[in-house]
Amino acid sequence: MSGQVARVAILGAESSGKSTLAEHLAVRYATVWVPEYLREFVDTQARVPFESDQYPIARTQREREIEAAKRATRFLFCDTTPLMTALYSRQYWGRVDPQLARLDSRHDYAWTFVTAPDSPWEPDGLQRESEEVRQKVHRMLVETLELRAIPYVLLAGSLEARMAQAEALLGPLAEIDPRY
Repeated sequence: MSGQVARVAILGAESSGKSTLAEHLAVRYATVWVPEYLREFVDTQARVPFESDQYPIARTQREREIEAAKRATRFLFCDTTPLMTALYSRQYWGRVDPQLARLDSRHDYAWTFVTAPDSPWEPDGLQRESEEVRQKVHRMLVETLELRAIPYVLLAGSLEARMAQAEALLGPLAEIDPRY
């Protein structure tokens, strides 16, 4: 992975705008993003994951991140990380597989953005459960980041507001490529 590529973790509970934000940031900064593999898994398997699927899902997410970093320029926007897979393991099974815990412990991102659960919750087939679960997972995420002393920025409001918040931290587009 190039030392010049800053990986940006975009974390958040279900239906909080992670994918939309990651995609828009990638366009804005003329780079690539890593979609959430869980969404692909649910679509291709036509089911929610079992506990035994959690580590392979997180490992695939991380592998795709490593591959995407080879194509990225300046930033790589990661729509979720193994940390979220571990949190959902705790939510649904009350534990985290040791392999997943090891993978989850490698939170080595230049920036960690957390999407606030402040938009209307929307069902998404098999993958999303409820507004109550979304709020609980958000609390678990923030508590975990704080417990691990992982700095993060909470991005809230509309997509435009979140983009402005992120740009203020990452730098305006003109600083990245004067052609824009």
